[in-house]
Amino acid sequence: MFDKEILNYKDLDIKISDFANEDILFLLNNTVLGSEGGMRYSLQNINTRITEYGDKIRFISLYLKGQLAGTIGACYRITGQGKLQVPSSYLRYLAFQPLYQSDQTAGGSRRELKREEKEDSFRYRVLELFGKPHMLGFEPAPGDGKHILYAFIESMNERSKNLVHQAGYEYVRSFLTVAFSRFSPVVKKEVELLPADEIPFMTQLLNDFYKDYSLFTTDYAFLNNKYYVLREKGEIIAGAAAIPSAYKIFNIPGVWGWVITKVLPETPFYKRIFKPDIFRFLVFDAIYCKEGKESRLPDLFESMCASEGFNTGLTWLDDRSRLYEELRTGAGMGALNRMLNAKPGLVYIRFVNFSEEEKDIFFDSPAYISGFDFS
Repeated sequence: MFDKEILNYKDLDIKISDFANEDILFLLNNTVLGSEGGMRYSLQNINTRITEYGDKIRFISLYLKGQLAGTIGACYRITGQGKLQVPSSYLRYLAFQPLYQSDQTAGGSRRELKREEKEDSFRYRVLELFGKPHMLGFEPAPGDGKHILYAFIESMNERSKNLVHQAGYEYVRSFLTVAFSRFSPVVKKEVELLPADEIPFMTQLLNDFYKDYSLFTTDYAFLNNKYYVLREKGEIIAGAAAIPSAYKIFNIPGVWGWVITKVLPETPFYKRIFKPDIFRFLVFDAIYCKEGKESRLPDLFESMCASEGFNTGLTWLDDRSRLYEELRTGAGMGALNRMLNAKPGLVYIRFVNFSEEEKDIFFDSPAYISGFDFS
């Protein structure tokens, strides 16, 4: 393990580490995510996920007078295939606490503005550092030194969008949330956990399925032996990884937010699929489906929920991908998906050592949105 200082200015220090210390974990576990006007929530399994990233995560942290003020994580992987294959760092776990003091007679609005300005300054400095991926201490880059750094940002979060623009990130694609729900899910006899000896074969199926996607990786597809497959006459026609997850919900805006958090939890059956305090759900990740068999995906999802003890599942898909179109227009995804009115998420990428021509394929190709990174 390492924890080293990479920048020092007066009372400010920026350090990089390959582990989350107690202060970082406390900050992350007490951070509310989401943008003003959007859903506000906190992750409930941060410690477990960080452990599962293993040696592929780095934290860049800001310290003020020796006290942790903010941090952000970078998760390394090789993504894509062919011309889309490139060493990549996915940015997540951004958290900041208002350690800065201001004149208390200035009023709340001025104090909040000063806090936001300093938070943005930290974010900008860190994003600039991430433009130098060799500082993260991951594997040596190929000879051409290409690397991408990418982040997912809510479309309503204007501050974050402006910030990443200033740091050289470019808007590439958009994606939407797809929900699945069942009041009383049932295990299907055609669905089973993938045997360990079939993982290489399933990996090839996934690579073929996502060969034209950017950002795709199978690094976490078979984690904890929770990959389920649906067979037809012995052939795998669909599959997905099951990742248990939970959010603590603080706010869902709008009329539908009021209905979901106040009305449905008091309604028989509906309270099974959504509880307003801790929202437990199953993440469907690394979804595979043989062409023409998309109508069988709800059977797979239902059996996964039943087997894992959930009523609801979520996944995130590029909104111009074929899989999204099939699930959006297909029947059988359940009540929650019909009610869902989620705003799109945006994929931002900073390209390191890419020509303009080499970037084009990332704008034209659907992006793989890793459910593991959202869990």
